[in-house]
Amino acid sequence: MAELTRRHRYLVLGICCLSLFLVSTDNTIVNVALPSMRADLNASVSGLQWIIDAYTLVVASLLMLGGSMADKYGRKRFFLIGTGTFVLGSLLCSVAPSLGWLIAFRMLQAVGGSMMNPVAMSIITNTFTDPKERAGAIGMWGAVVGISMSAGPALGGILVTGAGWQSIFWINVPVGIFALAMTLKFVPESKAEHSRKFDPAGQFLIFAFLVSLVFTIIEGPAKGWGSPLIVFTGAVAVGSLVGLLVVESRIEEPLIQLKFFRSAPFSGATVIAVCAFASLGGFLFLNTLYLQDVRGYSPLHAGLYTLPMALMTLIFAPISGRIVGTLGARIPLLIAGIGFVASALMLTRLTPTTSFAWLAVAYVIFGISFGMVNAPITNTAVSGMPRSQAGVASAIASTSRQVGQSLGVAVVGSIVTASIVGEISDGFTAAAVPAWFVIAGAGVVVTVLAVVTTGRWARSTADRIDQPVLV
Repeated sequence: MAELTRRHRYLVLGICCLSLFLVSTDNTIVNVALPSMRADLNASVSGLQWIIDAYTLVVASLLMLGGSMADKYGRKRFFLIGTGTFVLGSLLCSVAPSLGWLIAFRMLQAVGGSMMNPVAMSIITNTFTDPKERAGAIGMWGAVVGISMSAGPALGGILVTGAGWQSIFWINVPVGIFALAMTLKFVPESKAEHSRKFDPAGQFLIFAFLVSLVFTIIEGPAKGWGSPLIVFTGAVAVGSLVGLLVVESRIEEPLIQLKFFRSAPFSGATVIAVCAFASLGGFLFLNTLYLQDVRGYSPLHAGLYTLPMALMTLIFAPISGRIVGTLGARIPLLIAGIGFVASALMLTRLTPTTSFAWLAVAYVIFGISFGMVNAPITNTAVSGMPRSQAGVASAIASTSRQVGQSLGVAVVGSIVTASIVGEISDGFTAAAVPAWFVIAGAGVVVTVLAVVTTGRWARSTADRIDQPVLV
C-alpha cells in the first residue's frame, strides 16, 4: 500500500472510528429500549437478554474469522461488505414484527459488525506505519470504544422517547451509507503478506461453546438447572471448550494462537476485557430495568440518568491512553478495578427511592473505571502480534469484550429472573443485590490482574513469545 499523506491517514482513521462507533453503540443503545420492546413484543426477561446477547454472541463468534479473512482477501472489500450487511440488518430490525424476528435480524446485523470492527483496526494499523503515530491512532480507537458504548443509553433514551424503539436502528442506516461512500472514496485496499488458512473446526467450536454457555446461563432459571436440555447444553459448552483447546494446539495455523496466551500481559488483558465488559453489560441491563420499571422513568430520563457515566468515560478514556503511553498499564487498571468494586457495592444498596445524588456518584465512579480500562486492553493486545496480523490481534481483544458483555447480561439477568415472581418491579432491588456483588467480584479480578500481569515476572513471560507483548 502506497504511503498516504498525513491528512489522508487521519481521514481513514475517522472513517474507521465512525464504523466502530456504529458497532459499539449498538451494543448498548438497545438497553434503554428494552422496556418498550417488552411492551410491544410481549417479551420476558430472558427474551430481553436474547435481544442483546444474540448480537454480542454472533459478533464474538465471528470477529477472529472476519479479521483473518480480511487480512487474506482484502481489508477494504470486507469492510464494505460488513458495513452493507450491518445497514441491512439495522433496517430489518426496525421493522421486526415479533421478538423472534428481531433476534434473527440482530444476528444478521452482528454478522456485519463482526466484519467491520477488526477490519477497521487492521486498516488503521497498516495505514499508520510510524510506531508513535500508530500508538496515537490506536489510543483514539480505544477511546471511541469506551465513549460509544457508554454513550449508547443516553442517545437511545432520546431516540426511543422521540420516535419509538425502532429509531435506534433507523439511525444506523444514513450513517452507515455515509461510511460506505467515504470508504469507497478514501480507504485504500490492502492485504497481509501472509494470511492464515481458514480453520473451520476452530470456528465451529468457538460458536458452539459461546452459544451453549450463554443459553445455559440464560435459560437455566426458567427451565431448571437439572432439566435435560440445560444439562445437555452445559455439557456441550464444556465439550466444545475442551475440543477447542485440543484442536487449536494441534494445527499449524489455528484461528486462535494459543501460544500468545503464554504471555501473562496478553492473557491478563483478555481476562480483564471479559471482566470489564461483563461489568458494563450487567450494569446497563440492571440499571435500565431499575430506572424504567422500578422508578417509572421514561426512556429519555433513564438515558439522561446515565450521562454522568458517559461523561466520565469521555473524559478519562484519553487520559488513560496518555497514562499507558508514559507510565504503563498498571495505574489505569488499578483505578478501573477499584472503581468497579466501589460502584457495584454502592448499587447493592438501591431502593425504589434512592436519591439521584447516590446514583450519580455510583455512575461517575463506574464511568471513570470504564474509561480507564480500555486503553491498556487495546494497547497490550495489538502490541502482542505482528503488524501483518493486526486484524487477528484486534479481533482477540474485541472478542473478549463481546464475550464479556454477553456473559454479563446472561449472568445478572439470570440472577434476577431466578428471584422475581410476577412483575419486574416487584422485588427487583432485592433480587438484584447478588448481581451487583457479581459485578463487584469482576472488579476484584481486574484489580488483582492489574498487579500480577504488569510486573517484572509478567514481562519475562512476554519476552518468551516470538513477538513481544508490551505493557
